Amino acid sequence: MSKHNSLKRKGGATGKRSVMKRFERVKVLKERGEWKEGQSAIGLPKTKAEG
Repeated sequence: MSKHNSLKRKGGATGKRSVMKRFERVKVLKERGEWKEGQSAIGLPKTKAEG
């Protein structure tokens, strides 16, 4: 089954994602120095993607 033409993006480029996966959030927290080793990856604080 294919996508309806009205749902396809024109130009094909994807926009900036507003949701980060858990491993991406851990990586950002490590870069900021807010991650403690041994900390649970469940219930992470919200983080905004850089740039």
